[in-house]
Amino acid sequence: MLINDLSQQIKRKFLYKPTVEQEKAIKSFADFILSPSADAIFVMKGYAGTGKTTLTGALVKALEDLKYKCVLLAPTGRAAKVFARNAGHSAYTIHRRIYRQRVFSNETDNFTLNNNLHRQTLFIVDEASMIANEGLSGTIFGTGRLLDDLIQYVYSGTNCKLMLIGDTAQLPPVGEEESPALSPGILQGYGLEVTECSLTQVVRQAEQSGILYNATRLRQYIDAEDCFSLPRVRTAGFADIRTITGNELIDTLNECYEQAGTDETIVICRSNKRANLYNNGIRNTILYREDELNSGDILMIAKNNYYWGTGCKELDFIANGDVAVVRRVRRSHSMYGFRFADVVLSFPDYGDLELEVKILLDTLHSDAPALTREQNERLFNNVLEDYADLTTKRERMKKMKEDPYFNALQVKFAYAVTCHKAQGGQWQRVFLDQGYMTEEMLSPDYFRWLYTAFTRATETLYLVNWPKEQLDGEENRNG
Repeated sequence: MLINDLSQQIKRKFLYKPTVEQEKAIKSFADFILSPSADAIFVMKGYAGTGKTTLTGALVKALEDLKYKCVLLAPTGRAAKVFARNAGHSAYTIHRRIYRQRVFSNETDNFTLNNNLHRQTLFIVDEASMIANEGLSGTIFGTGRLLDDLIQYVYSGTNCKLMLIGDTAQLPPVGEEESPALSPGILQGYGLEVTECSLTQVVRQAEQSGILYNATRLRQYIDAEDCFSLPRVRTAGFADIRTITGNELIDTLNECYEQAGTDETIVICRSNKRANLYNNGIRNTILYREDELNSGDILMIAKNNYYWGTGCKELDFIANGDVAVVRRVRRSHSMYGFRFADVVLSFPDYGDLELEVKILLDTLHSDAPALTREQNERLFNNVLEDYADLTTKRERMKKMKEDPYFNALQVKFAYAVTCHKAQGGQWQRVFLDQGYMTEEMLSPDYFRWLYTAFTRATETLYLVNWPKEQLDGEENRNG
């Protein structure tokens, strides 16, 4: 009876009549929540347009009405913001919730696993396909295996459970062949009882949306392991997917900036080098930014930083992939063979929190994703020379960890990014440049890359310089 009551409560919060798949998912979820098992875990897989976002929102609202506590998490700040907006409930990044910073230590693992003091709480993690579990040498977060730590944290609480939500057609974490958090076999390896449901029927704007139509085709190729010829994209008859040439790019981007804003417009490319070219071109040709850095510029953090956010409750640390907006540029100067700027940044994914920080200007224009290993070592050694008068290594290392130049934020412009950087976020207008592709370059990763990029757009997707052989109407991709 209780299971039926919970199912009915969820359906009352649902905006539409549930499909057969969604009905089954609701029933499975109710079974999971009411199960007395202390080792139960729920995995909901859903492709783009299958209604998993709407269903999750209904689950959260129903549990709130029943006074059942929920904590919403996501791998990145932008993903957490999207999750919170869709669910109507506060959401946090996984790292900021499950780790706490140690008191100063010379050791590399500065963040240790937090104590889970929650009782009878459901932890719901969106965009779980992004959760990595490859151990990282020199990591400063717990064991360096995020999935291990997440499960350890949740199930150390009193009667706490975990729900993982994700899309298996998206890119897996860098360096991994599959998304471990969405693999029932891997989760069972933790001794957990896995309840799994899959949403495959596209219900959201299926007839009108070219984005969803083509994303569904891409997903079908991935499922069938049919990744041996260039996928064709259908644009005819759809208002939300357009092809544009390089000659149209500037005017179309300018139009999108005026209509949707720079924060809701993004260019996605295949490499940091290509993104760099776009960022420089956009700033010079469309935004008319003549200075190296201007107020209003949108930046993306290129490397985790634990210095500037220390002691800040909302941020704690500034994560690789976080977006920031330049509010003021104080001064630029050179030190230690590098160039720096003192700036005030606001972080839109964290309530527009403002911080006064020092940034490295060198990374803004480099083709590398951040400072290279050689550059990092050169900066380290140059700054270390200032503390040569200190007698012990411990004292010198403490000064280094407190040095604003050594800890300067590494940033890139964020008008154009790689797909991995865009993953977890959504923008109204997305420009997609896949670059030069041949059938010899094809792999399942390319199809996942394309699927992930397509599904970042909520309103309009622009295909930039798309080859004619990859465009079609009603015919199949080999037609």
